[in-house]
Amino acid sequence: MKILTTPIEGLFELYPKIFEDNRGYFFESFKKSELSEYGIDKVWVQENQSFSKAGTVRGLHFQHEPYAQAKLARVLKGKVLDVVVDLRKGSVTYGAVYTKVLDDIQHNMLYVPEGFAHGFSVLEDAVFSYRCSNYYNKSSEGGVIWNDPQLAIDWEVKTPILSEKDQLLPTFEAFTQMTKGGI
Repeated sequence: MKILTTPIEGLFELYPKIFEDNRGYFFESFKKSELSEYGIDKVWVQENQSFSKAGTVRGLHFQHEPYAQAKLARVLKGKVLDVVVDLRKGSVTYGAVYTKVLDDIQHNMLYVPEGFAHGFSVLEDAVFSYRCSNYYNKSSEGGVIWNDPQLAIDWEVKTPILSEKDQLLPTFEAFTQMTKGGI
């Protein structure tokens, strides 16, 4: 597996080595020993999967302590633009946005540490899966509005399909004021 650092500390792109032949393909989608070399020693306790139609935007979501979650995200079928925002209090990249296309051709993944808001837009109908380092807890969920003008994220969709919940999330500025500078 090839693991690449990003401009945001602790955030990694992962590319499995894919073995293809006339039968199809094979790859290791998870290998603890390789992730450990980069300090990713999480115990994954929950795995989530969703199907979303092209044009859907999900996010930006996170979990507050003590239920903060690291995530290992990938696409099983289709193509998404994965989006993260650094919300870690005191981080030198606080408020930084990082995007990466994840698809079922590269089978690439994004490791997102605790303290990030996470979301994705669906560029082609997609089955999205992510492992979590902590259990979901409704009272610990939070988020930032997907179309925040300060973050200026290009979701690469023209008319997004959104949940009501995602349309009611606070702006990045309001989140920063509420949390006194992050989570």
